[in-house]
Amino acid sequence: MDFSFDWREALFFSISPLEIIFRGTVMYWALFLLFRFVVRRDIGSLGIADLLVIVIVADAAQNGMAGDGESVSDAVLLVITLVAWNRLIDLLAYHFPTFQRFAEAKRVMLVRDGAKLQENMRRESITDDELEAKYREQGVESLDEVKALYMEADGKVSVIKKK
Repeated sequence: MDFSFDWREALFFSISPLEIIFRGTVMYWALFLLFRFVVRRDIGSLGIADLLVIVIVADAAQNGMAGDGESVSDAVLLVITLVAWNRLIDLLAYHFPTFQRFAEAKRVMLVRDGAKLQENMRRESITDDELEAKYREQGVESLDEVKALYMEADGKVSVIKKK
């Protein structure tokens, strides 16, 4: 039995740190743009299909990000790069309203004064059944009680009841 361990291979970079940062940056932005502008946000939930997509995307993106990287240092630098981009986007969105409009989906009104806004529902791919389930979760029995209902940027629903 061979118990030898190659510390150099495990701990030192196996590819250029600059290449790791570049690959991480390109994949982060490609995935950010894909999820921000192409993938439909769900109405306040993460379903099994969503989780499956995340796992598959993570697996597919791993090769694009890591390349031939095999060491712990490669992985740590890649994770730091991804977290840094995520934090930078949060900071830019906080400090610059113009950037926030790009980085985050805006809230969408789905009901106004008890009437469904069908065009907004269609654009967000929200069915009548999904909408009804969400306002019932908020303790509202019928749309007649609703002054406004919004799908927020995070996919959750907020309801403003009539007085």
